[in-house]
Amino acid sequence: MSSCWTARRRSSPARMSSTPNTLHVPHALAALEAGLPVVVDKPLAPTAAEAGKLVGEARERNLLLTAFQNRRWDGDFLTVRRLIEDGALGRVHRFESRMDRWRPDLTGAWRERADEAGGLLLDLGTHLVDQALQLFGPAELRHAELDARRAGAKVEDDVFLALEHASGERSHLWMSLVAAQPGPRFRVLGDRAAFVKHGTDPQEEALRAGQSPDEPGFGEEPPERWGLLGAEGATTPVPTAPGDYSAFYAGVAQSLRDGGPPPVDPTDAVEALELLEAARLA
Repeated sequence: MSSCWTARRRSSPARMSSTPNTLHVPHALAALEAGLPVVVDKPLAPTAAEAGKLVGEARERNLLLTAFQNRRWDGDFLTVRRLIEDGALGRVHRFESRMDRWRPDLTGAWRERADEAGGLLLDLGTHLVDQALQLFGPAELRHAELDARRAGAKVEDDVFLALEHASGERSHLWMSLVAAQPGPRFRVLGDRAAFVKHGTDPQEEALRAGQSPDEPGFGEEPPERWGLLGAEGATTPVPTAPGDYSAFYAGVAQSLRDGGPPPVDPTDAVEALELLEAARLA
C-alpha cells in the first residue's frame, strides 16, 4: 500500500493538534508534488478556489485526495440518514442541525485568529453544511448570521445558516460557542413524523478517555440518549446507530489498494466551501 500524508502537528507530548487552516493548502500541495496521496483535515482549504486547485492537482497527478469529514460517521447522523431513506419521516420539509458549545472565554488558540482562517464557519460550519448536502443534495444560501459575541473576539463564534435545497428541503444550521444550554443536535420535520435527538456523538469522548475503536461497544449510545421519532404525544425511542470514524480510514485504505473513490469526494468540499463563502458575504 502506498503511504498517505496527513497534515497534523504535535502541540505537546500529550496531545495532537490540527494544523491551522491557512497551512492546509501549501502542505497538501507539497505532498502531492512529492507524489503522495493526501488526507486533509476539514476544511480542505480556506476558500473554494484553493480547494479546487488541490482537486485539480490531485487529478493531474492521479493521486488520492480526500477530506477528513469524520462526522459523516457520527452515529446520530447515520440514524437520521437511515430514517430519511426508510421513509419513517415522510417527506422532510425542514432539517435542523446544531453544534452548541459553552466556551464563554477566549483561549488564544489559532481558531480564534482571523489570520489563521479561524472562526466557527470553517470549523463547525464545515461539518454541518457537509451533512446537509449529503442528506438533501445541492443547495443555495438563503440567509446567514455571523456574530463575534465574546469580548475581544476577532472571528465569528455564533452562526446561523439557512439553506434551500434544489430538492425542496430547507436546512437550518446553528453553531455556537456561547450556548449556555444546548438545543437538540437534530430536529428533522417531515409530513409523517419528526425526529428529535439531543446530545453529541460519543466517539470523541471515548477517545479522550483512552478507549480504542476496536473495543466492544465503542461508538454505541445508551438507551437514555436515543432520539425520539413520532408526533407530539406519540413518540418512540430510536436506537442510535453505532458511530464509526474508523470507516473513514478503511475507505482510505481501500481506495489506495483498489484505486476506487476516496471515502469523501474532495469536490464535495468545494461545494460546501462555496456556501460558506456566500455566508461570509451575505
